[in-house]
Amino acid sequence: MWPRRFQRLEELDHGLQEFSKAETALVGIADRVARRSLAQQMIASLRRLDYTAKLKNRDIHPDRTNPDSNLFDPERAALWHARNGNLDEAIWLVFLSIHFGKHNKYGWRMVRDIYSGLGTGWWTWERATAQPGMFRNWLRMNRARIGGAFGNHRKYETLDADSKSSTALVIESFVKLCSPSPSEYFAVLVRSTGNDPAKIFDAAYRGLSIIRFGRLAKFDFLALLGRMDLAPIKPGSAYLRGATGPLRGGRLLVTGDPNSRRSADEVDKILQHLDQTLNVGMQVLEDSICNWQKSPHKFTHFRG
Repeated sequence: MWPRRFQRLEELDHGLQEFSKAETALVGIADRVARRSLAQQMIASLRRLDYTAKLKNRDIHPDRTNPDSNLFDPERAALWHARNGNLDEAIWLVFLSIHFGKHNKYGWRMVRDIYSGLGTGWWTWERATAQPGMFRNWLRMNRARIGGAFGNHRKYETLDADSKSSTALVIESFVKLCSPSPSEYFAVLVRSTGNDPAKIFDAAYRGLSIIRFGRLAKFDFLALLGRMDLAPIKPGSAYLRGATGPLRGGRLLVTGDPNSRRSADEVDKILQHLDQTLNVGMQVLEDSICNWQKSPHKFTHFRG
């Protein structure tokens, strides 16, 4: 599996063993197979982060920004807009990519159809803020024409314009929070918080009041902004309060029981300490323990 990563895999395996012996006992990886499986999940998580890093250094075709093109990709489009001085549009596209998600079968089809406006004009940040009440009407009239599906992390969302959990409410909530400028919203946070990326991330996480954006959506949105260098932020915690899979994974790692009563804060502090040994970052730890707890004794490559 990923032979060029073998040395890093060995380092992670060894680091987990040493931390468990010298610092805090990690009961869930006392078994070598479970420890190896977790180390492999960490490698998979690192590869996902490396993919974003590679995108930042690649040429991006302008058609990646065009929802009327089959080449449309909201993440690449965000990077293109950032390079060309439109940071607000870049952040807006990252928000849309997180809200709708990338479906395993349909890819970015749903984001593409909505962003395109289906022939009525693109739903850019400029249009969304200039016509804040129009998106709901557009969604009501065009819902049946929108293809694709929500990604796995957003599978409980709905396009019903009149639902109490409607996508229209999510869009309106984000527009209200970040108007007139998403980039300025984050600039204000930086000025009020200081230069520590973890502290800025924490302030953003706690202040990100967007309807239907719970713990996972907020974490994913902010972490992606940081990876893309669209905001000077980086998680210094796994933010396990309110988590499901990551908290189960953390409890399994620390106690050997995913249903233990070990508090989210206690587990989070142990993970922060563990990262001082592994040096993979809290985003990798959060992602890898979530996937690991689904299959702790056999590595499974999760893509959604």
